Amino acid sequence: MIAFVSGPVAALAPDTAVVEVGGIGMAVQCAPNTLSALRVGQQAKLATSLVVREDSLTLYGFADDDERQTFELLQTASGVGPRLAQAMLAVHSPDALRRAVATGDEKALTAVPGIGKKGAQKLLLEYKDRLGAPTGTGGPAIGTPVTSGWSDQLHAALIGLGYATREADEAVAAVTPQAEASEKPQVGQLLKAALQTLNRAR
Repeated sequence: MIAFVSGPVAALAPDTAVVEVGGIGMAVQCAPNTLSALRVGQQAKLATSLVVREDSLTLYGFADDDERQTFELLQTASGVGPRLAQAMLAVHSPDALRRAVATGDEKALTAVPGIGKKGAQKLLLEYKDRLGAPTGTGGPAIGTPVTSGWSDQLHAALIGLGYATREADEAVAAVTPQAEASEKPQVGQLLKAALQTLNRAR
């Protein structure tokens, strides 16, 4: 229904970007790696998917059409709603998900908050003929380099994925040495590392 939105970024929140389209501010739910590439006042173009519920209309935004199509395909599996589909894309690029399904990689799916071992096994079966083969073009979902505020973005992303404040604090602390060792910390990469430390702690 709404394939994309394009315009200046009016505001950014931990899980939402507001894009001005024809004088109207469109609130678009985005994963952290998509948000990290946006800047208030700069032009943005986001591929979008409109999710219609009885009590809400929610616009989800993505860096490109591949992410959007993957988001919609992920929801064709039983028990996968837009929140979980977006969490999967926050942790893995579309191609990484296709690779995980093609190789039967349970660990890749259990790295996503909300997916356990049994759920991962079920999803691998359901997605086998749906996601298609890896294209080889997409590396890990690493987002755009962010030089400041990475810890706030990472913390907000973890809270948005359902972790408690204490867990988010500990995960941010765990990846701080990795972030400080890099001239340009990348929120998407740090998110993956933080999720791995949280999974080990559970």
